[in-house]
Amino acid sequence: MVFDILKFLFICLEVVLIFNLLIIVHELGHFLAAKWRGLVVEKFAIWFGKPIWKKTIGGVEYRLGSIPAGGFVAIPQLAPMEALEGKVEQSRKNLPPVKPLDKILVAAAGPLFSFGLAFVMACLVWVVGKPQSEIDVPTIGFVKAGGPADQAGLRVGDVIVSVDGHPVKHFVGGTDSVKWRIIRSEGETIAFTVRREGQEITIPSGWTKPKTSNWRRPALREVQIGPRLTPGIGFVVRGSLADQAGIRSGDLLTTVNGQPIFNLDEIGPLVDANRGKSLAIVVERNGAEVPLTLPLPPATPDAKPVNFGIEWGRTTLVYPDPITQVRDSATSIFRMVGALFSPKSDVKAAHFSGPVGIMRLYYQIFENENGWRLALAFSVLINVNLALLNLLPFPVLDGGHITLAIIEGIRRKPINVRVLEIVQTGCALLLISFMLYLTFYDVGDLFGSKPPVAEKSE
Repeated sequence: MVFDILKFLFICLEVVLIFNLLIIVHELGHFLAAKWRGLVVEKFAIWFGKPIWKKTIGGVEYRLGSIPAGGFVAIPQLAPMEALEGKVEQSRKNLPPVKPLDKILVAAAGPLFSFGLAFVMACLVWVVGKPQSEIDVPTIGFVKAGGPADQAGLRVGDVIVSVDGHPVKHFVGGTDSVKWRIIRSEGETIAFTVRREGQEITIPSGWTKPKTSNWRRPALREVQIGPRLTPGIGFVVRGSLADQAGIRSGDLLTTVNGQPIFNLDEIGPLVDANRGKSLAIVVERNGAEVPLTLPLPPATPDAKPVNFGIEWGRTTLVYPDPITQVRDSATSIFRMVGALFSPKSDVKAAHFSGPVGIMRLYYQIFENENGWRLALAFSVLINVNLALLNLLPFPVLDGGHITLAIIEGIRRKPINVRVLEIVQTGCALLLISFMLYLTFYDVGDLFGSKPPVAEKSE
């Protein structure tokens, strides 16, 4: 019990450290650029809320807030940001004017530092490796009986080449995956080109969307297929049936009740036939066979699948080069934003994650034995997304500051301070409202999430 509490606290500390690193490096870019260009910097804050420590050095107040999430740099000459950073110490009217070019350089420095951190982390991933699941190949391993894919004629063993004409490399990972292309589809049917018995054929399939509660994210399209899941163990949930039985990450399930197992779909009938009993299983671990006993709960009236607490599919290390990592991360956010603004897409703003959702993902990542490798790879994506989203021409964001500076340069005179205050405050309130909107769904995921189950379908 004490060990679990300590492990929980340690993982929370890891999440806080890496999440704050991403934000602080971004703000450090603004700070250094502002000092370089001679702008007045009033505050450099790590974390928000009431300061628990502060000290003024060289006219800059350095502070540590009481809410461990991010930070900010108060640069009153750039744009009025009182809605987010509090009242400025000096009136903007008493500050010397700043050239539009200086404003652009200071605003662009934050995203530039985020890109730089992404590249550094991508180099580390290139060296230490990135875990990739053995199931992340576009081969169908499960087709729900009576589901849209089953009715269309898709079969277990089909290798999916493309979805709606878009080539796919993975089943569930990234925006070049089968799952994403199903979600991103816009027609009444989804065209699957599959390789079957040496031939490529195209099969149009219908789709469905499950019902969800009002407090959960809107459902997305699915055709009710799943990846081929070899009986390798990728992750075991603490306290689950598998954990209690002694199953460990990296094991390969070889036999169940004396019957050799080569694919997960062979396990289901054995589980159903032994509800309320136990299974004699053998796993291969470090080249040796280990016999174990896996207890099974009794059958339920709704025939709900047994939740073993296993994420199937062992992982191997891959070493993608930094340019590929950064490019793929940029591609993913472009595709997400494109889907958001497409009138025929089912992707909505509610499907994005806010700070709570991102920290929850980091927590789940750090629970894995390859936590730091996965966290580095995920941080490349987050840094690139942070940089690109901040470059959007929306006031309050860095792209908004750049846009206002360009307008000021074209007009050859500063924008009216009162107008700037109204625009910045209004947009800050919109941004805060949007963050609260995302947090609502993030919290819903936090309390409504379920551990992985044996059967997965998309």
